[in-house]
Amino acid sequence: MTTESPAAVAAPGPRSARALVIFATWAAAACGFVYELVLIALGTYLYGNSVEQVSVVLGVFVAAMGAGSLVSKPLMRSPVAALVAIEGTVALVGGLSALALYAAFAWLDLYVPAMLATAALIGLLVGAELPLLLTLVQRIRRESAGRSASDLLAADYAGALVAGLAFPFLLLPLFGQIQSAIAVGALNAAVGLVLLAVFRNEVRRPARVGLAVGLALVLVALGGTAAVADRFQTTARQALYDDPIVFSEDTKYQSIVLTEALRTDDLRLFLNGDLQFSSVDERRYHESLVHPAMAGRHDRVLILGGGDGLAAREVLRYPDVRGVTLVELDPAMWRLAKEDPRLRALNGNVADDPRLSVVTEDAFSWLRKATPAAWDVIIADLPDPDDAALAKMYSVEAYGMMRRALTPGGRLVVQSGSPFFAQDAYWDVEATLRAAGLATVPYHVDVPSFGDWGFHLAARGAPPALTIDPPERLSFLDPAVLGAAAVFPRDRGRTHVEPSTLDRPTILEYQRKGWRDY
Repeated sequence: MTTESPAAVAAPGPRSARALVIFATWAAAACGFVYELVLIALGTYLYGNSVEQVSVVLGVFVAAMGAGSLVSKPLMRSPVAALVAIEGTVALVGGLSALALYAAFAWLDLYVPAMLATAALIGLLVGAELPLLLTLVQRIRRESAGRSASDLLAADYAGALVAGLAFPFLLLPLFGQIQSAIAVGALNAAVGLVLLAVFRNEVRRPARVGLAVGLALVLVALGGTAAVADRFQTTARQALYDDPIVFSEDTKYQSIVLTEALRTDDLRLFLNGDLQFSSVDERRYHESLVHPAMAGRHDRVLILGGGDGLAAREVLRYPDVRGVTLVELDPAMWRLAKEDPRLRALNGNVADDPRLSVVTEDAFSWLRKATPAAWDVIIADLPDPDDAALAKMYSVEAYGMMRRALTPGGRLVVQSGSPFFAQDAYWDVEATLRAAGLATVPYHVDVPSFGDWGFHLAARGAPPALTIDPPERLSFLDPAVLGAAAVFPRDRGRTHVEPSTLDRPTILEYQRKGWRDY
């Protein structure tokens, strides 16, 4: 057993040694927080429902940190050796966490248990770091426990702040989730090497050599993984889709994937794994979404979402439209729509139409400052509300802002999901629109890629007439089809649901329950 005296530990100089321990605290906190964010982001991309992912990951991680603090007690007799071993272990586990979870999701269908186990193990290791660092800093210089703890906690919180800013604005855009985790794992291992080098006299030679070799092997493993990570991710991602992937990008908002089946000429867009359109039948969806709302005055049109440009394509078929504003959250989605030749061919090169202007901003925030009574038509072409960020756009508050933005006699249409697969969620859209002071007309059509899919046409005052007046013949929708679209079978009629608000987003639970049943 190695005995570590205050004088021996302070060999590098008490001030320098103490500063190193505080830096190690900062680095360990930053690394641990990045691992948390990687797990949350990966779960959101693969599973959706960010509130659930954040809650589960944080709950398991923090509980495991508490357990790690208890487990660290026997290790305090040799804090240097224990810290170095923990840094190497957390470097390996955390560095490979994103890659391992991606594999568990793509091939093993074990993502949730793998995620829980990974969060617990990393939390356990991270929780053991701070007590050991506190023990080490007090051996370097005798002082009150409160004084030492305040310095280390300040460094710990500062590390969390740096990680919280670096992950969305630097690591994720530059490296993605898998490479970010690997890079942070390398930082953990490097911290372990520095601690071992500076406090080398506090660890017996055989243990010191073993720890150094172990850390070196961890760095080699992380470097080798980094070299093949992109190829691995491409292979794993392809396993999730039936058709060849022709484009993929992970942005700070979402995962964007385009697939193309050459034999059937089927181009498909997926956001966070959810199908947004199939080129085989997307006109059924977009004609049904856009043209009923355009049957009336339509000088100025606002599209919320629809970054693929397909709703804009339908709007711009009307020669008397004077201006269209498209509000899309993700700049990468709009960049794809205007640059990818496959998508440009599908959306009719709408980016080149001078009547279209695009704003890359959160639609909810944009609506708060939108000019009142400015839009004849508002088209809410948004993904299904399966997380809190999307649910806010299906709230009384959001629809109230849309109502304010409509001109007198203006019309709003909302894509509302499936009245078959998520019946309560579909009728919740109507209940929420009505709670915002809008009269509604529900309708639904068959879109083979989606199934039975529904919409709500809304206006202030009296319910709007469900009709169309397109400038040219449409490929799917006509008055007869639209008339039938307003008829719902008895087992898919209105249900008793509560309107969705920012404070109580009921549509989230309705959406989850509906799709979970299928």
